[in-house]
Amino acid sequence: MAENATLARPYANAAFALAREQRRLREWSRALGQLAAAVRTSEVGALIGAPALPSAVKAHQLAEVVGEALDDRRRRFVRVLADNGRLGLLPEIAAHFDARKAEAERVLDVEITAAIELSAAQREAFAAALRKRFDQDVQVSASVDASLLGGAVIRAGDTVVDGSVRGRLRRLVTALQRA
Repeated sequence: MAENATLARPYANAAFALAREQRRLREWSRALGQLAAAVRTSEVGALIGAPALPSAVKAHQLAEVVGEALDDRRRRFVRVLADNGRLGLLPEIAAHFDARKAEAERVLDVEITAAIELSAAQREAFAAALRKRFDQDVQVSASVDASLLGGAVIRAGDTVVDGSVRGRLRRLVTALQRA
């Protein structure tokens, strides 16, 4: 996987440069996400893995699957990937592109998993505290996991804060086992 990330990075950087030049980061991100999702399907995976098919056919078929999300520049980008045998890297390219986009926009994606549904006021309080902590704008998504018993788990980039009752119980069990 590390090799795929290394191979994908130059393509993601090129796509990012094009998107930034066009002021179309959102559209490129959406298109790359759709391409990555298509590549993950077994049908498209078999198509791009077929050695007998010419790269132009692979690029055309993939572009047809995604449809209107691809303008001429994005279609050419897909053709370059096909010509170089890199269509399978689209999930890694999309992930790296989105990381660059978030960095450029100074937006941190934050996932909050709570034991109960969070109210709008609670979500905003979390967002305000996280904006202050990370000194950048945050985009919060929330989900519910009743097995947490109480509290929440926050994932922001590489940072994970486990304030759940389940997490506290695990830490207590570990501490008692060491004692």
